[in-house]
Amino acid sequence: MSSKNPSLRRRALVVALSALVLSGTAFASDRVNVTGLSNNEPVDGFLVTYREGSASKASALKQQRALNQAAASAFGRTKPVTLKRERTLGIGAELVVADRSLDRVDAETLMRQIAVNPDVEYIEPNIRLYPTLTPNDTFFNLQYGFQSGVGGSNVDQAWNLGFFGAGKIVAVIDTGYRPHVDLNANIINGYDFISNVATANDGNGRDASALDPGDWTVANQCFAGSPARNSSWHGTHVAGTVAAVTNNAAGVAGMAFNAKVLAVRALGRCGGTLADIADAVTWSSGGTVAGVPAVGANKAHVINMSLGGGGACAAASAMNVAINGAISRGTTVVVAAGNSNANVSGFTPASCPGPGGSVTNGLIVVGATDSAARKASFSNYGTRVDVSAPGVSIASTLNAGTTVPAADNYVYYSGTSMSAPHVAGLVALMHSKPSVDRTPAQAEAIIKANIKPFGAVPSPGPLGTGIINALTTLNATP
Repeated sequence: MSSKNPSLRRRALVVALSALVLSGTAFASDRVNVTGLSNNEPVDGFLVTYREGSASKASALKQQRALNQAAASAFGRTKPVTLKRERTLGIGAELVVADRSLDRVDAETLMRQIAVNPDVEYIEPNIRLYPTLTPNDTFFNLQYGFQSGVGGSNVDQAWNLGFFGAGKIVAVIDTGYRPHVDLNANIINGYDFISNVATANDGNGRDASALDPGDWTVANQCFAGSPARNSSWHGTHVAGTVAAVTNNAAGVAGMAFNAKVLAVRALGRCGGTLADIADAVTWSSGGTVAGVPAVGANKAHVINMSLGGGGACAAASAMNVAINGAISRGTTVVVAAGNSNANVSGFTPASCPGPGGSVTNGLIVVGATDSAARKASFSNYGTRVDVSAPGVSIASTLNAGTTVPAADNYVYYSGTSMSAPHVAGLVALMHSKPSVDRTPAQAEAIIKANIKPFGAVPSPGPLGTGIINALTTLNATP
């Protein structure tokens, strides 16, 4: 009877169209990751992934036309903004930049408008990530993290097995490196992936030098209310924990002191962008990044990322896609859990699910413990943390300059940034045994199964299976 009633037919059509619109909106929402947006930090770009086989994927012109329409629809003439497709990342996502900084509300509005295009598979802000560092300027000439005490990694005993990381490369994606007498012999100059000249602080954008010119800032430089900071030389400290020159009667030891560190610069003043870090991960593991010479024989066996920022990392996130690509190329990826004493579920890359989202897949998230084997007060926690390692008062190589480089020195730092390179170095030790390298997932499984107990149950949440035990891990590695 209704098929003969025009009024009822119109009403049914309106209902159907309304349902379609609401369904499309919900679908678009599933494709928009806004968790990384901050009330403090402005956004000036997005990472957009287009569906394989779509018209937008095949045509840069169609992409740009859709971006122009999205910008016009989002703000019209009230708050005009221009969007430009800048480049394709190594993972295939597009970096889209805006001609003005956007606050949280405007960024989310624009992202949702871009996602109206059905060709858009995923969109996220090009967030900044920062070294996960809690500095401590008190220096003691003691590396408990390498010792066999309750809170140490037992690597001093593991070295007696005769495997020191020879022939293996650990990529340290960080602030770059400073030449240091206790590090030079084990450093490979990688690449500088920082594309923003102001952030790079070396007078140019991307280039072939991973040297760290310093990442000092003045107040309000990074965002309104951001504090002034001295240069951290963070990458140099992390590199020293991995592979400082050892048995030279000077300075500090390194976890895998016969391995090499591939220094890859992706963090500068005010941190580093998701786009640059994702390209660094892709390149270090042997993937292709347009305009950057191939890593070649210096391809990393392990990647260390002692860095992080706010926002959940979804399966489709650029960071997770880059990590998955690295693992698929045989590179184990180690990341710091973060220093906010919060659940890692809200942080990138610590919350990245990795390949297939399985618990053991070659992406190792590392929490921090102290010399008494207790959870470090600052360490993030949660079910996504795989294992823990020493991260309080860790002595390593540094530079004495407060802004620009000065003399070599050694300093204690604390943070999950310091825990992660203990694990990255351990993977290098495992791979240096005379057998076929374990797959990333196999390496992770062995490490997690061969641990030392915590001195107390981590609170308020879990911190992985335990504290790394280099001796039992190497013995269990075929």
